[in-house]
Amino acid sequence: MSRDTLTTGEQVRAACRVGVWNGQTSGLALGYAQANLAVLPEELAESFFDYCRRNPKPCPLLDMTDPGRVSLRRVAPKCDLRTDLPAYRIWEQGRLVNEPTDVIDRWRDDFVGFAIGCSFTFEAALLEAGIPVRHLELGRNVPMYRTNIPTTPAGVFQGPMVVSMRPLTSADAQRAAEITSHFPDVHGEPIQLGNPEKIGVMNLASPDFGEAVPIADDEIPVFWACGVTPQSAIMTAKPEVAITHSPGCMLVLDVTDAEISDGGVSLIGDENG
Repeated sequence: MSRDTLTTGEQVRAACRVGVWNGQTSGLALGYAQANLAVLPEELAESFFDYCRRNPKPCPLLDMTDPGRVSLRRVAPKCDLRTDLPAYRIWEQGRLVNEPTDVIDRWRDDFVGFAIGCSFTFEAALLEAGIPVRHLELGRNVPMYRTNIPTTPAGVFQGPMVVSMRPLTSADAQRAAEITSHFPDVHGEPIQLGNPEKIGVMNLASPDFGEAVPIADDEIPVFWACGVTPQSAIMTAKPEVAITHSPGCMLVLDVTDAEISDGGVSLIGDENG
């Protein structure tokens, strides 16, 4: 199936559901927001919600389910969290045990699903402004790195922030910072420009997640908070079982980038008034 035929969130989810799309979702259904997924037993849901509330930059919570429910009322009412992502990761005691294309056989009535904002959402705005996005140009997954920036713990959840990186010229980096500042529900403006060592990223050629991309001589690495951060926290917490998206393989939503621009979608924002 061609990327060009997947122009809405519903179309992407349908393609994943029947197994005809199992690749990364960056660049698909431009104009529609994408989300990271975390699924946990109900007994851990309150702590994980608090972790998102305390760390809104890397963990902007867009929606969550009631226990056992497989759809998201606010951002994708017709989705099925068991089938509608290209690839999942299943964790047991913090150890990756499988990376299937659906999780029907692992779903439990006490599972709570969390949809967390993804930086893929603001890439459409960067492209519209004429700012190049290197991993899209190369057909790769965005490079992601663990940092030395601690997140604020909540219950068993803790660990370092994970960031995604896009190389840009200094001028484009400043423009990108302004553009992405209007997307607080999907990580907002960059957390660091041009100095990876300052945040503990020592080797750009060896990302912890995703794929490396080349950086030209006139470019600097620009880092945004990344929704893989809660996946890293889940690995550290070592719950009995957890399900997440496979990095780069997101849930494409029914809400649009325009609806997310300048906030107003985040579930945390609703909770805090």
